[in-house]
Amino acid sequence: MAETKTATPKLNKDVFNVEVKNHELLKLAYDSYLAAARGADATTLQRGEVRGGGRKPWRQKGTGRARFGSSRNPIWRGGGVVFGPRGNENYTKNISKTSKKVAVRQALSLANADKKIIVIDSFKTTGKTKEAVAILDKNKVTDKDAVLLVVAEKTDQLIRATSNINNLYVLRSCYLNVFDILNSDKILITAEALPQIEAWLIGEEK
Repeated sequence: MAETKTATPKLNKDVFNVEVKNHELLKLAYDSYLAAARGADATTLQRGEVRGGGRKPWRQKGTGRARFGSSRNPIWRGGGVVFGPRGNENYTKNISKTSKKVAVRQALSLANADKKIIVIDSFKTTGKTKEAVAILDKNKVTDKDAVLLVVAEKTDQLIRATSNINNLYVLRSCYLNVFDILNSDKILITAEALPQIEAWLIGEEK
């Protein structure tokens, strides 16, 4: 059977109750997360890569028109592209580890202030979806809520039990980030994952 007992350990104020003077760092961390996931899929052909255009469109002189040596000229329709994407662009935005931790603490503090964070004893199941749903219902989570479940380890049973639940995203504590925190309506943190989060963000085990 699933364990649904809810625990209420005291949240560390250095992680869940820090002052957020402005949102500039949060914005930087948010954009950095999105930029890291952005792929350089768009590619264009330069003048020398476009097929055709080997023959001069018209003779050099005597036509009254401008001189052209190839119909693949970038200013022609169907010609090459100047300074277009080449598929090797790097869109990542650098942010230091220290700044990232501060941003995560700020995001958690805002979520805690909005009463979005719920700490539970555990989220253990035998792999059945109905057991996972029972835990969510026990903690007053509806199917309309975007839920972030933070655990210490992702087991096969946990993945099997939660994979078919809409709006539920399971994340290990070491991968906690500003993007997922800010985009969640409810954040469920297991009692086992909580000290891991605190140890990562403030460098000490509680």
